[in-house]
Amino acid sequence: MTTATTVTIDSPGGPEALRLVTHEVGEPGAGELRIRQHACGLNYIDVYQRSGLYKLELPHALGMEAAGIVEAVGAGVTHVKPGDRVAYASAPPGAYADLRVMKAAQVCPLPDAISFDEGAAMMLQGLTVNYLFHRTVPIKAGDTVLFHAAAGGVGLIACQWARALGVTLIATAGTDAKCALALEHGAAHAINYTTEDFAARVRALTDGRGVDVVMDSVGRATFEGSLDALRPLGMMISYGNASGPVPPVDLAMLAAKGSLQITRPSLFTHIADHATCQAMAAELFDMVGSGKVSIRIGQRYRLSEVAEAHRALEARATTGATILIP
Repeated sequence: MTTATTVTIDSPGGPEALRLVTHEVGEPGAGELRIRQHACGLNYIDVYQRSGLYKLELPHALGMEAAGIVEAVGAGVTHVKPGDRVAYASAPPGAYADLRVMKAAQVCPLPDAISFDEGAAMMLQGLTVNYLFHRTVPIKAGDTVLFHAAAGGVGLIACQWARALGVTLIATAGTDAKCALALEHGAAHAINYTTEDFAARVRALTDGRGVDVVMDSVGRATFEGSLDALRPLGMMISYGNASGPVPPVDLAMLAAKGSLQITRPSLFTHIADHATCQAMAAELFDMVGSGKVSIRIGQRYRLSEVAEAHRALEARATTGATILIP
């Protein structure tokens, strides 16, 4: 038996609830593989799971994405083989580890031109942008999108992806420096929502019309303003709760504000199918490999520093992606 180090929680709590445990890892079963991980991604969903906002059966390992090398595969696994470089975003959690046995379906071959650090930093965030732009409400050149938290890992990928598509992306962020970062990555406009009424500014930027789509991972703090920034029949995509969960919605309000649409998608619904997941990953790798999207890694921590990494993420003290190095 080989031993692995994994970050787990025994009960919901703050960053102090995270602990490193050593355990044995065996051979992969049918439909599984064993991966030696070189880098692990950190995302806000990890905070939701650690805090108890998203329920897990405890104790449970954390982490939703990583990159590394396949050590062994079980029966029926044919799309990757031992020695292959791979990356993934996958449920259930367990990616905060140096070695892992897991289901193989959502593990994707990683092109040689993309580093392990980039692979770990891009899978969940890049696949999220893929489904936001192409699989929730397909957007096209000439459309206008309001994107909150645009200086984060998802946001910086979205700014570049929008530029590549010819989409006008209006970014929001919490500091002038973060606004500047979004503009550098392709946002057409940037709004500091701590000093400006972002909905009013959006109306001014769109000649009073409003945007076609809002993409909002902030949640409670931006929800009402996001609806006010939409054009009639516009789409609100709420895909995260960084400021807290959105309160119950009065559906009649959507009619009053212009027959608005609203959805609350999850990446893991989109990638549950093996073929769809592999196709989405290939599209993401093409965007990165072509240079249209670059992956900005703003912070690196050792796996043993995972609590510090969580504190920085929750304090909104990060830009771009954060990775953990086993």
